[in-house]
Amino acid sequence: MTMQIHAEEAKVGVTYGGHYSELTSPMLFDTSNEDIKTMVTEAVRSGSVPGIAADEHASFDDYVIERDRAHEGRPYNLIQVRPKTPFG
Repeated sequence: MTMQIHAEEAKVGVTYGGHYSELTSPMLFDTSNEDIKTMVTEAVRSGSVPGIAADEHASFDDYVIERDRAHEGRPYNLIQVRPKTPFG
C-alpha cells in the first residue's frame, strides 16, 4: 500500500543505529523540530519504525532535522532525522 502524501505533508525518514527507514504515516512539513524528535523517539522506542529495532532508550535530542521540498525527482516533501556528522 502506498502512503498518500498531501502538499502540506512530508514523509519522515529516520537514520538510527546504522539503519534508515521511514515512519509509516506522514506529518505536516512545518511540524516543529521538537515535535518531530518527540514523535520519532516514541516510534523507535515502541518498535513501530519498519527496519529499525525497538530501543526503549532511543533519544534524538542531538539529531539533525533536514527538510527537503518536493521536486521533479521526488514528488513529495521529505523530513530526515539523522545523527550529526563531524563534517556535516
